[in-house]
Amino acid sequence: MSSSESSAATLVERVQNFVSENKQAILIGTAAAAIAVGGVAYYASTSSSGSTDLEKGEKKDRKKKKKKTVNDTDGPILEERKPKVQVEDEDDLAKYTSEVVDALPEEERSRIAGLFKAKGNEAYKARDFSVAAQLYTRAIETSPKAEPVFYSNRAACYMNMEPPKHALVVEDCDAAIKLDSNYVKALNRRAMACEALERYPEALRDFTATTLLEKFTNQTTQLAVERVLKTMATKEAQEILKTREPRLPPVTFISAYFAAFRPRPHPTLPENPSTGDRTLLQAFEALDAHDYAHAFSLVNEAIDQDISWVEGKAEALNLRGTFKFLIADVEGAKEDLNESIKLVPSFTQSWVKIASVYMEQSQPEKAFECFEEAIKHNADDPDIYYHRGQVLFIMSKFDEAAVNYTKSTELDDTFVFSHIQLAVAQYKSGLLANAMAQFRRTMKAFPQRSEPLNYYGELLLDQSRFQDAIEKFDKAVEIEKLKIPQNVLPLVNKGLTMYQMDQNVGAAERCCNEALRIDPECDAAVATLAQLNLQQGRIEKAIEYFQKQADLARTETELINALSYQYASTAQIEFSKNYPQLAAQMTAMARGF
Repeated sequence: MSSSESSAATLVERVQNFVSENKQAILIGTAAAAIAVGGVAYYASTSSSGSTDLEKGEKKDRKKKKKKTVNDTDGPILEERKPKVQVEDEDDLAKYTSEVVDALPEEERSRIAGLFKAKGNEAYKARDFSVAAQLYTRAIETSPKAEPVFYSNRAACYMNMEPPKHALVVEDCDAAIKLDSNYVKALNRRAMACEALERYPEALRDFTATTLLEKFTNQTTQLAVERVLKTMATKEAQEILKTREPRLPPVTFISAYFAAFRPRPHPTLPENPSTGDRTLLQAFEALDAHDYAHAFSLVNEAIDQDISWVEGKAEALNLRGTFKFLIADVEGAKEDLNESIKLVPSFTQSWVKIASVYMEQSQPEKAFECFEEAIKHNADDPDIYYHRGQVLFIMSKFDEAAVNYTKSTELDDTFVFSHIQLAVAQYKSGLLANAMAQFRRTMKAFPQRSEPLNYYGELLLDQSRFQDAIEKFDKAVEIEKLKIPQNVLPLVNKGLTMYQMDQNVGAAERCCNEALRIDPECDAAVATLAQLNLQQGRIEKAIEYFQKQADLARTETELINALSYQYASTAQIEFSKNYPQLAAQMTAMARGF
């Protein structure tokens, strides 16, 4: 991973971590904003379920003993009051046939329905769920008006049967929630049943509603939201990647990757070059011109045409393997790079790139084996130590990473990224003075490079030295204006700094939009705009950016992350439509954070 590539990834992560750390306030705030502008007509149920639901009666005793929850191992608790009347035995209840009940006055029918429910509660406690469900059915049939607690209790029975009858749970919870939209336990049961049925959008809808209705007091429900989001996003990401045509990432991303390797001269053509040889040289010329799509096409063409000399074939396979890695064809990249090494075992850059492939596959031990092989062939290649330092850095072994960066600079002190990463590793190790001094030396040694300024600005931002950070980002932006392609990360960093300094949303958005004007595929700018819109309650606009972020995602992990935010935001919109009456409460909560 290059320093610039790492910077982009770190920036996106920093934006999302900022939101993650404040997700409760953001979730409340965005829901409140959506509710306030929704203007959706809503039917507020006047059901009197509370008067027949033990849930309210239990509140008085909460301090005396711990109450069971819907997530207890023996199944959801029943919401029931202890009956005020003596429960009749089953023989006495048997006399209340449909014909007898229909002839009774409403008050008496309500009393008898309560008896059926009480008897159902006894059966439920005895774990005779089938009998309990039948008794709740009789309560539903007997009661002169629909009572949500009867449906919810019967749903609890269906949930605990072997096997569970999840479809019936959903039907009964639908009925309960239609009568009382704030019925949290019914929402939770329906969510669990929908999750079991793999109806994930509905499960997410209900878990989100429950989280907000309970004002974030139930950690289990919050974890359920995250679990369902991950499942949904993972499944969708895998489906998308099955059909998505492989494509190269943005130009700035590719440029950053190639910049992580010291420049080497083009391969020297043999005395009588073949057509494939000449095409290979054209591929390298296109690479120099940052015409990456053409370079990829040409190197494929050169290999098909056949390259006449061994070193040239190794170079071609190295280049094609690099492009395959960039389009996330990890296995194809590994195959080409290994073939390159077979042809020229001392080709250390191919060893280093295979190490990157193994890191992409979460196999660091294999990556280190590749570095050791590279050292055997050329112990003085500074690229080996720089990239081994990057792997150690990713593993949070900052002291060891610093040793490798130092070794790289000792072998070649003209490579700016080794100096930068040494400073960053020192900072991560807590050596603040050393890191700042290293950055100052690097900025002085490389006055025409924007990267030291940009990274130094990030460290200043991390210390909340906002004005100093903006100054460095501005200088980096001015340097980049003279380059093609232009690295827009300093612009995005400046926008994020201005937002964190004084919540200047407008300035932050202007910086990100300018970055996108220069580089329409800058994923860091897209991610930042998505989060800025989310925090301002412009959820539908945020969703548009999350969708774009998903379109730009190169790896499955990146795609899952973007889809998770998109689905979470969609669930909030649905909540706002279903519960507009909570606008005042939610707004008040948002102000409290």
